[in-house]
Amino acid sequence: MDARENYLRAVRFQRPDWIPMVFHISPACWQHYEARALDDLIATHPRLFPASEAKPASERAIPPWQRADRPFTDPWGCVWTTREEGLTGAVVEHPLADWSAWETYRAPSPDATDGMLPVDWTAMARAFRQAGAQRRLCEGGLRHGHTFQRLWYLRGYENLMLDMADEEPRLPALVEMVERFNAAVVRRYLELGADVVSFPEDLGMQRGPMLSPRHFHRYIRPSYERLMTPVREAGAVVHMHSDGDLRALAGDLLECPLDVLNLQDLVNGVDWIRACLKGRLCIDLDLDRQSVTRFGTPAEIDRLILDEVAALGSPRGGLMMIYGLYPGVPLASARAIAEAMDRYATYFS
Repeated sequence: MDARENYLRAVRFQRPDWIPMVFHISPACWQHYEARALDDLIATHPRLFPASEAKPASERAIPPWQRADRPFTDPWGCVWTTREEGLTGAVVEHPLADWSAWETYRAPSPDATDGMLPVDWTAMARAFRQAGAQRRLCEGGLRHGHTFQRLWYLRGYENLMLDMADEEPRLPALVEMVERFNAAVVRRYLELGADVVSFPEDLGMQRGPMLSPRHFHRYIRPSYERLMTPVREAGAVVHMHSDGDLRALAGDLLECPLDVLNLQDLVNGVDWIRACLKGRLCIDLDLDRQSVTRFGTPAEIDRLILDEVAALGSPRGGLMMIYGLYPGVPLASARAIAEAMDRYATYFS
């Protein structure tokens, strides 16, 4: 069974040979650790590092919104800045902070950009054909922060919250503009034959969501459903990501046509995830980055991953895992995480 078939079997509860596991090294890590140590981690755990991750430091380009102290204006006119090389910062200038700019504002063209960078759809088509010929998973999707976050990038977070609370009459038109752009990008990926279309953005805080369930239900969920439904109808996998505490939004999220939900483990609670999500969709578990993997011993890290696999996994499938390495985690802990992920990927085999 190749990795593509194994992934699809895990999503569809069709008894994969192993639990798909991904170890992501953030761009900032290459500024903080010796490249040789990270290259060794990749080389010794090839199952965990897809082709997009397994690149030497010399081939890793830092996106412009992660360049320290170099403001970046994205195609929507939002200005980003960060103080840490390799880490995404924040939008500090919002082109629609004042509604007076709305009448003359124009969204970027999905023919030329994916929302953050220029995109060559002809070259993308070649890449998809090559991936298909090599039996690799063809993955496409929206940029992180595609809907809810894009609205606040445009308006500013506080302004957006007040718009929702005040039922601002221009807000539906703004949502529709963002959705129209996103729908065009999704349509492009479906035309290219994507196996998976991803919808990543953050909805949760450390405790609770960043917007009320009532406002999510009214302004965001309908857009999600309209964007995701064509993917489901095309037979591709609908993959959604969100950091933070999603429990208050679970009812609405489960009504969306999701196949995979990537969410954080300890923020939401493994017991809650097992009770509310296990068996209803494929869980793509985001491994803790705040406590055990940062401050725990290798034995505690091993136990965390084993317990989560045992609680949320099944021989039928329905579980994936991903870990994101960021500066500050001891290299010994990073190695312990990779070893445990490799070891327990075949827990049910």
